[in-house]
Amino acid sequence: MNTASSSPTIVLVHGAWADGSSWNAVIGPLQSKGLRVMAAPLPLSSLTDDIAALDRAIERTEGPVILAAHAYAGAVISASTSERVKSLVFIAALAPDEGETVADVFYRLPAHPDTAKLAPDGNGLIWMAVEDFGKAFAQHVTPERAQMLAAIQRPIAVSCIQQPMPKPGWKTKPSWFLIAEEDRMINPETQHFMATRMKAQISSRKVDHTPLVTSPGDVVEMIGRAVKALA
Repeated sequence: MNTASSSPTIVLVHGAWADGSSWNAVIGPLQSKGLRVMAAPLPLSSLTDDIAALDRAIERTEGPVILAAHAYAGAVISASTSERVKSLVFIAALAPDEGETVADVFYRLPAHPDTAKLAPDGNGLIWMAVEDFGKAFAQHVTPERAQMLAAIQRPIAVSCIQQPMPKPGWKTKPSWFLIAEEDRMINPETQHFMATRMKAQISSRKVDHTPLVTSPGDVVEMIGRAVKALA
């Protein structure tokens, strides 16, 4: 593919306890296909703040945009107000409906026994314990990689998960959903529920909560399907 203004820009949006570097293993393969790629930074301070930050990032692009989100960021990409967003890709993501909160869907079903134990600190920020990165967040990585993910984590504010969702873009835009069947953070049954509700094109894989780190080929393939459909 060429990089003319008519070709899409892939905007990758990180979830909680992560930053744009969580997409490192995906960015290179996408760029090798001739695609323009941006990892959009989120403040993780409130859902409203994160939506605004994403829209500011989109303003730095030209032409059509495909948004790809991991985990919490599924809510953020769903609420983008940019008219240049043509399709949405959800990677083990959360996708509340209008009026729902991220917490509503996250806690919809019982958690995995090895899920992370989460609670806000005195500043209203939720951090993840170091040991939970290798046990729940990314159990398929090496212990060394899990410690690296823990070292660069960014906390998420409670307000991010308690704010009601506006009308989500997946009601009108083509959507793709990679379901992580071995996810210990977001119940795979909840992922199936959300993907089916949005009438997404579904791909189900035996991957953990962070396939963008542990199985990037599956993520690149899913985004590639959205690019092909747009073309």
